[in-house]
Amino acid sequence: MDHPNIEDLCLEKGMRMTDQRRIIAKVLSEADDHPDVEEVYRRSTAIDSGISIATVYRTVRLFEEAGILERHDFRDGRSRYEPVSDEHHDHLINVESGEVLEFHNDEIEKLQEEIARKLGYKLVDHRMELYGVPIKKAE
Repeated sequence: MDHPNIEDLCLEKGMRMTDQRRIIAKVLSEADDHPDVEEVYRRSTAIDSGISIATVYRTVRLFEEAGILERHDFRDGRSRYEPVSDEHHDHLINVESGEVLEFHNDEIEKLQEEIARKLGYKLVDHRMELYGVPIKKAE
């Protein structure tokens, strides 16, 4: 999935962007996984060793409160983050490796809307997370 540039979104919202915030925004924008704060910290300090873990926590929380980042809890005890996207997608989590795969399926989307309608609701939002293990191929 294509994610927006977080620094641009921050600037659009009038957020003050320090050098450290710019680095954290860059790390999050370039992430093709769903990093937790510790991983964002590790990647950020590889660019600027002066960034503290507290700065990363504060910045991630600020971005989340501004509606720029979305927090996920994929049952591994860590909050993981991704940029908010205009394109809806769901997640399949490999419970062995922690890898997160993003996907979109029109049939599933239609089915969810149909279920909500049959129960007397108009679906306004949802989040779907599937948990699985890789199927071992016979050798």
